[in-house]
Amino acid sequence: MPAVAHRRVVLITGASSGFGRTFAQRFAKQGADLVLVARRRDRLETLARDLHAAFGTTTTVIARDLSLPGAAQAVVNDLGERGLVIDALINSAGFGTAGPFADEQVGRVTDEIQLNVVALTQLSLLLLPDLLRSPAGLLLNVSSTAAYQPLPNIAVYAATKAYVTALTEAIWQESRGTSLQVLALAPGPTETEFFAAAGSDRFKVGQMLTVDQVVDAAFAALARRNPPPSVVVGGRNRATAFVARLAPARLALRVSARLTA
Repeated sequence: MPAVAHRRVVLITGASSGFGRTFAQRFAKQGADLVLVARRRDRLETLARDLHAAFGTTTTVIARDLSLPGAAQAVVNDLGERGLVIDALINSAGFGTAGPFADEQVGRVTDEIQLNVVALTQLSLLLLPDLLRSPAGLLLNVSSTAAYQPLPNIAVYAATKAYVTALTEAIWQESRGTSLQVLALAPGPTETEFFAAAGSDRFKVGQMLTVDQVVDAAFAALARRNPPPSVVVGGRNRATAFVARLAPARLALRVSARLTA
C-alpha cells in the first residue's frame, strides 16, 4: 500500500482572534492540520468547525491561559497525551499594558511578562526538538515594532518585544544549516482586539496595518530563498525602526515619549 502523506501540524497560540486566527486560516488553506491554543474554548471550537467545513482540517483545541505559570508545559503534556508531534509553532499570543511604569499593577505586569516572554520561551524550547526534526519545521514569534526602541508609557510591553526579537534572531543563527525556518515578525499597530484589551491608544505608534497585510508579509518573508531572521512590516515602520536603532538614546527617548504620551 502507498504511504499516507504526512500532513503538517501547526500549533498556534492566541488563535481565538487577530493574528492567530488569520494564521490558522492560512495554514488550513495550505492543507495543514492545526493545534489551536487560547483561553476562549468557544471561539476555538467555532474556528475549528469553520476550518473543517472549508478545508477538511483536523483541529485540536487546547484551552489554556498561557499567562499562568506552568501553562506551556501543560500544553506540551496535552500534545503528548494526544500523540501529536508539531511541525510548526506560531507564538502569536500576547498583550500589552499602558501608562507610567510607576502606576502599573504588579499582577497585570507579571501576567504580561508571563505570556509575552515566559510562555513563548518555554514553548519554543520544549517544542524545538520536534521542529528541528521536521522537514517542514517553522518557529515564528510575533514581536512588534515596539521592540526597536524603549517606549515610555508602554515600557514593559516594549521590553518584552525586544526580548522576543533578540531571542528569535539568536535561534535563527543557531539553527542555520538545518531545515528549520525561524522568523521574528514585527508588525506596527494593527486592526485587532489588542487596543481594546490594552485599554489605551498609546500603542498606535507607526503605520497602521490590517491583519491580512501582516500575515501576508510573514508568508512572503518565509518564501524567500534565504529568509531573514526578522521582518518589520510596513515601509514607514521599517524606516522608523532603522532610525530608532541609530539615534542617540536621549533623542530616541524624547521622541518616543511624545508619541506615547
